[in-house]
Amino acid sequence: MCHRCCRIFAEGGNYKGEMRALYIGRFQPYHLGHHAVIKEIASKADEVIIVIGSAQRSHELENPFTAGERYLMISKSLRDNGISNFYIVPILDVNWNAVWVSHVESLMPPVDVVFTNNPLIARLFKERGYEVQAPLLFNRKEYSGSEIRRRMLNNESWEVLVPKAVAEVIKETNGISRMKTLARSDTE
Repeated sequence: MCHRCCRIFAEGGNYKGEMRALYIGRFQPYHLGHHAVIKEIASKADEVIIVIGSAQRSHELENPFTAGERYLMISKSLRDNGISNFYIVPILDVNWNAVWVSHVESLMPPVDVVFTNNPLIARLFKERGYEVQAPLLFNRKEYSGSEIRRRMLNNESWEVLVPKAVAEVIKETNGISRMKTLARSDTE
């Protein structure tokens, strides 16, 4: 691990050239909280590896969007902001925590630091010897996938919580219609 560059990053320094960072999320959907964190990481790291977790999950109320749709949401949003030092890696769940980090490692390049606020992910990567840092949370009450999905289902304002490109992808793929169909029960 490159603890020197991680320390510089943690202290707010702008260190480019040697650090590759990892950020993991489900991105159901990608929102302005994710966007702010990745922009901050990308401004300091040489490269950001963005893992789309649970890539096999879609067409469920908690996971309505496909990995491909989430890929478009993220890549279009970052490129719209002039950010290009990222790679996106969709990763399937293995449902076996003891081997999950090895699974992730097999599908991505080496990284120097892992950014996550998820206690389990932090623990698993720390146990494998990684430097783990918790990124700042931005307005977590509103910038949450569950809140955005709730608003979509209830015809409330949600577009203000996501980058413009995300709203476009959701409209292009009829994402809200899909969610409303998933919310209906078979007894209706």
